[in-house]
Amino acid sequence: MRRILVDYKKLDRKAATLLIETYPDGYGDDDIIAFKNGQGELVQAVELRTEDALYLVKISKSLSNFIASFDDTIEKELAISPVSDEAELELNMEDELDED
Repeated sequence: MRRILVDYKKLDRKAATLLIETYPDGYGDDDIIAFKNGQGELVQAVELRTEDALYLVKISKSLSNFIASFDDTIEKELAISPVSDEAELELNMEDELDED
């Protein structure tokens, strides 16, 4: 299994969604992994496992904000997305009934 150290900003949408599902209420002290990188700097990260990789997502204040605001962001994106075909199908069914 590959181990990847990554900033949350560089996660693809699928991994970012998995991060939110894994830590829906944010992360706690028990979730944090701390280690020193090659330059001797202390790095803190949370673990995110996928089928093919183990991501260590670096912790920052902006990660906390990202997790907290993710639901709001998704709601805004869904509000912008086009209406589903379901309503159109209902109209078509009504039109077909009127023709009979």
